[in-house]
This record gives sequence, structure tokens and C-alpha cells, in this order.
Amino acid sequence: MNYSRTLPRSAVLGGAALLGGLMMALGGSPALRADAQTVTIYINGTQQHYDQPPIERSGRVFVPLRGVFETLGASVVYSNGVINATGRDGTTVQLTIGSHNAVVNGNQVSVDVAPFLIGARTLVPLRFISQSLGATVDYNNSNNTVSVTSRNGGSAPAAVQLNDLSPGNGAVVGSNRPTIRGSFSQSVDPNSVHITLDGRDVSTTTEIASGYFVFIPPYSLTATQHTVHVTGRSTGGVGFDQSWSFTSGTTVVHNYIRDVVPADGSHVSGTFTVTGTTLPNSRVHVVAASQAVFGGIFVIPAGSYSADLTADPSGRFSQQVSFNVAGGGTVTLRITSTAPTTNAASQVTLHYST
Repeated sequence: MNYSRTLPRSAVLGGAALLGGLMMALGGSPALRADAQTVTIYINGTQQHYDQPPIERSGRVFVPLRGVFETLGASVVYSNGVINATGRDGTTVQLTIGSHNAVVNGNQVSVDVAPFLIGARTLVPLRFISQSLGATVDYNNSNNTVSVTSRNGGSAPAAVQLNDLSPGNGAVVGSNRPTIRGSFSQSVDPNSVHITLDGRDVSTTTEIASGYFVFIPPYSLTATQHTVHVTGRSTGGVGFDQSWSFTSGTTVVHNYIRDVVPADGSHVSGTFTVTGTTLPNSRVHVVAASQAVFGGIFVIPAGSYSADLTADPSGRFSQQVSFNVAGGGTVTLRITSTAPTTNAASQVTLHYST
């Protein structure tokens, strides 16, 4: 069945669709026409980014081979200029570089513009591939946008995640030249990966493969927090953008709470100020509860209080505590401090009389 049709150059969509293994001619449908320099392609709602930009030939938009097949869930085998793909539902598509002949589910069909090579990249006709795999193709002439949707409404392909990070997110390491590494949750295009450390592009000195990356700083890092930013695209053309932080050049510092006033065992009134010191800039949580004692026998709750604050750069904190108290009762005060960057925590509990 022939996919070719002589149509006006201003037309946008045409060709053929595969349904249940039968090729059906779409007579009268216009050809896909777009400026390949500005065309935006969405597959199942996700914008596609290719290392080789789309190319237009004879009113057809061509994209990198694996970019469209794999994003639509098809597996691909490419050998000696022959492309064999199998979709999720078992649909098979075969094309040959430079040939107008194709085979879909064993049926001979024709493509009006043959697949071709640009450097090491194999480009295939977006519309033919999409419809052969049962997807629909829509073109918005007003904004040069092509939308491809799988037959089942297909969910967007999973984004690449960073795994096995070293140093880990939020980690504190003693070395000032730690090995920075991670792995990708799925295969990526190494040429698309860019890595920055504290905003400095270190991609050219990083070992980047399809499944992992490794960077060893050639210079000493300062003893502070550092951020690694990794961007790129999967082999299916789906972009990713992730980052994490760690602190280097220092050992793990344990948090503490010291010099608390009033001291444990002190007598307090219904309003008093608690002060102390902890690691600089730590988050401090204060909780207080009072109990009243009647007749030396009955103990009942008399009031409670809580507050959150931040220690100053020298580690000092101060908070006024206020609630209803009764003479002869008790107050239990709990202070929790959580350090910035490391999240190291420390906690003290004090008991007062009223």
C-alpha cells in the first residue's frame, strides 16, 4: 500500500495509519509540513529534546531513530542499514536506510521519503513511525507543534533518576577532594549530559557513560556545602534535570545544647525566658508542659507551650515561655536542636518547680 501522495506544500497532515495490523489509506489527508528549525515535538504529553534537531525533507519531519521508537515503547534493532522495531503490542516495523520500501506487520508499504543518515545519527519520518505503531499525530500550524499520542493514551516515559550518589545527599565528608559519582536509572545519551559543581561546568573533566558518571575534583573544595547539578537526556530523548548537595573538607560534627538557663531543678513562674547555646544557625524547638498538684495527691495538666526559633551565628538562642501555672506544680521543658546541612540533632529535658 502506498503512503505517497502529491499534496499542496501548505498542507500539514496525511499518510496512513495502522489499526490492528491493517494498513488503511488516509486519502485526502494533507502532508505534515513544519519548519524543522522551530518545530516542537510532544510524545504522550512530554516535550522531546534530541541531540540531533528535527530535519525536514519534502514536507516531512524526521527525528533520530531511537528518540521516537523508544519513547513510544518500541524496542529497536539496527544493523547494516536495516531498522527492525517491535511495539508494546507486538506491531513490527522495518525500514531500510535510503529505501522507500517498508514492512509493517509483514505488509509491504511505501514511504515517500526514505530514512537517511546525518553523521552517526539515523533519522526516520516521525509521522510514519508514530502511526505505524498505532499512535495519532496532530500538528498545530499556529505554533509549529507536533503532538504524538499512543493508541492507549500512553503515559509519559519515566524520567531519569540519579542513584548511588557519592557523597550522598546531605552527607558530610572529611576529604576536600571527594570522588563525586552517581548512576542513572536508565540509559542516557552521554553526549547530552552536563554536570556542574557549584555552578562551574565540570563536564569535560568528568567520566560520563550511558549508565554512570565519575568526577574527581582536581582542586581542593572549601569546607562548606557544595551542589552538584546534572542535566541531560535519556536515549529515548526524555530530558532530566536533578541536583544534590553535600559538605566536604570537614568531619562530622555532633550537635549539642549547653548552658541552658534556667538550669535543671530551678523554680520558675508562669512566664520565664529560656536561653542556651547550640551549633550555629541550628533550628531550635521548645516544648513546655506544666502540672498542678492538689493536696499533695492529685496531679492534673495546667498548661502547655511550644515555639520554633533559629540559633544565631554564634549558636545562642533565647525564647520567652509563657503559660498558666499553679503554685506547687511542675514544669517539664524539652529543647530539641537540629543542625543545618547535617541535620544532626540534640535534645535535653529539664524539670522545674512552680
